[in-house]
Amino acid sequence: MTTDRSTLVRAARRIVVKVGSSSLTTAAGGIDPARVRRLVEVLATARGTGAEVVLVSSGAIAAGLAPLGFSARPRALAAQQAAASVGQGLLAHRYQEEFARHGIVTGQVLLTVDDVVRRAHYRNAHQTLAKLLELGVVPIVNENDTVATSEIRFGDNDRLAALVAHLVHADLLVLLSDVDGLYDGPPSRPGSTLLPVVRSEDDLASVTIGAAGSSGVGTGGMTTKVEAARIATGAGIPVVLTSAEQGAAALAGAEVGTLFEATGKRRPARQLWLAHATTGLGSLTLDAGAVRAVVSRGASLLPAGITSVAGSFVAGDPVDLLDPDGGVVARGLVNFDADELPALLGRSTGDLKESLGAAYEREVVHRDDLVLLR
Repeated sequence: MTTDRSTLVRAARRIVVKVGSSSLTTAAGGIDPARVRRLVEVLATARGTGAEVVLVSSGAIAAGLAPLGFSARPRALAAQQAAASVGQGLLAHRYQEEFARHGIVTGQVLLTVDDVVRRAHYRNAHQTLAKLLELGVVPIVNENDTVATSEIRFGDNDRLAALVAHLVHADLLVLLSDVDGLYDGPPSRPGSTLLPVVRSEDDLASVTIGAAGSSGVGTGGMTTKVEAARIATGAGIPVVLTSAEQGAAALAGAEVGTLFEATGKRRPARQLWLAHATTGLGSLTLDAGAVRAVVSRGASLLPAGITSVAGSFVAGDPVDLLDPDGGVVARGLVNFDADELPALLGRSTGDLKESLGAAYEREVVHRDDLVLLR
C-alpha cells in the first residue's frame, strides 16, 4: 500500500532529526553560523506545528578542528577526543543561542554505549530524555566523543539517531545530510536515479551504496544512513532521508528525498541497543543443546551449556554466543569475568552453589540481557 507522505509526516508528534557534520560546518572545520541558523529555523517551525523534536547532531569534532589548528579530521583517537572537547562546547553554545531566538530551551545529552546498554544507565538515559521533552526542551544528542573508546563507540551518528528514535518512541526519523536522497548508484554518475520510496529490502537489491563524502569532516556516508534506516524501520519507525537544504520541505511532508517505510514492529528497547550498538568483547561457544535452549525456547544461558570461552571481558560486558561451528547466534551481557568462567563450564548451577557458594548459582547470560542475531 502506498504511504501518503504528507499525512505520515504531519501526524508525527515526536520526531528525531539527525544532521551530519558537513551540513553544519565549513570544509576547513569550524561551525558555519548561517547553516546552523537555517537548521534551527526549520526545527523551530516543526515545533510550532505541535511536534516534539529531538536533534541528534554531529559536528563536535569538526567544530574543534579550526580552533586547534587541524587542517583535516585527525586519525588518532586522542586527537579526535581533544577536538570534540573543544568543539562540543562551541556547538552547544551556538545551538543554545539560535534556539533562544525562537524562545526554545535546549538540553545537551551526551551518550556512550554503556549509557544505553547497561540496565541502570539505560533507564537514566530514557528518563532524562523523557523529562526534557515533557518540559518542552529540545534535547540535542551526540556521542560522548571525549570519553568513548574505540571498543565502545556507536561509530556514527546515523545509527545513534535510529536508536535514539526507538528510545524516545519517535513517530518519525529524519536524516539530513549533504545528499538529497538515496540513489540507485553514485549521485554524480550519469543515469543514477533517486529512489522516492523504499518499502523493503527488495527495493535495495540493485542499489550501489557509496562511502563517506569528500568533505573530510564526517564519518558517515550512505552506507551508515541505509543501516540506520534498517534499524529504525525494522522497529516500526519510518525514515525520511534528504539533504539539509530540503529539511523544511521534508518536515512539511513534501515529496522530497527518500521515504523508508516501516517494516517491523517495536521491540524491547534494550535488545535493540544490544543488537545494534554493541560489539562482542569476547565469545562463548555453546553445545547444541544450549543453542536450542537459547534460540528456540528463549532460555537463559547456563554454565552447563558452554564448551569454551574466548576474549577478555568483565561482568556486564557484551559477548557473542556461538554455535558449535563458530556461527554467532546471539549477543548478551555476561554475568562473570572471563577468567572466572573456565572453572564453571559444563557444571550445573546446583553443583556450583554447593562447591563455590550461592553467588555462583546464576545464569552466565540472563534471557532479559540477550538478543538473538539469527
